[in-house]
Amino acid sequence: MFKRSFHSKDRAGKSVKPSKRWFREDQKLKLQQKLDSPPVGSTLTSPIITLVVGREPRIFAAHEDVLSLSPFFTAALQGQFYESIAKRVALPDEDPQIFSCILEYLYKGDYYPRLLFNKRRASFELEDAQDLQNLGGRGSIESTVEIPGAGGALLKDTVIYCAAERYGLDELKRLALRKQGLQSGISVDVILRSARFAYDNTPDSDSKLRAHYLALIIRSRKTFKRSGTMQMEMEIGGSKLFFDLFVAMCNHVDDIVDIGNNRSPKTI
Repeated sequence: MFKRSFHSKDRAGKSVKPSKRWFREDQKLKLQQKLDSPPVGSTLTSPIITLVVGREPRIFAAHEDVLSLSPFFTAALQGQFYESIAKRVALPDEDPQIFSCILEYLYKGDYYPRLLFNKRRASFELEDAQDLQNLGGRGSIESTVEIPGAGGALLKDTVIYCAAERYGLDELKRLALRKQGLQSGISVDVILRSARFAYDNTPDSDSKLRAHYLALIIRSRKTFKRSGTMQMEMEIGGSKLFFDLFVAMCNHVDDIVDIGNNRSPKTI
């Protein structure tokens, strides 16, 4: 469990307290080996597929067997997105920067910044993160991306999580969620914009990323309560986010009441 600290009234950060749960050494090694090893064989001999990505097209190339690790591309290579003669797949609605991360993951099992295990701290951290506040790799590293039509910066790991949902890459979703949990010092407007994006781009059945944002807002409630951005977003409404937040807050209060009643019978 993380305890949050705040760098300013418009930023939500966190400090880390030692976990009561420790990974077994074999589990640590297994995860690190997975991140260091590509999910495909060392010899790639399948056909090269050209991918045309974005409204202002950027060209990517990838091996067919690598793309086929994704159910989306397995279907796309047989469907309407695929020009069989030219071996091209058109993805006009995808963002090239995000797609680059998807390809990096398909080839290497991770995307920049990589998730690394720090043996000295016995915890995971992000590659190249500047440990300015002694948070163990949880700190200053570029964490946002600009997506056309989003209205501003979004958390990169949230956008990648949503892309992984589209492409059927469950392991990438778990990786993106873990990485996002290592970010700190994110402004309220970026968090709320990213939460809306998550709600707009994940199905109701996929609750993990949504639950992450609800828990973040509740833990950082003192910052959000005094935020003009939060007030404006709630007045605008138009997202299931705020009803889910209301339900989560009610559940949180119920838990506190139950704990109090167990100690001394009383209700509020």
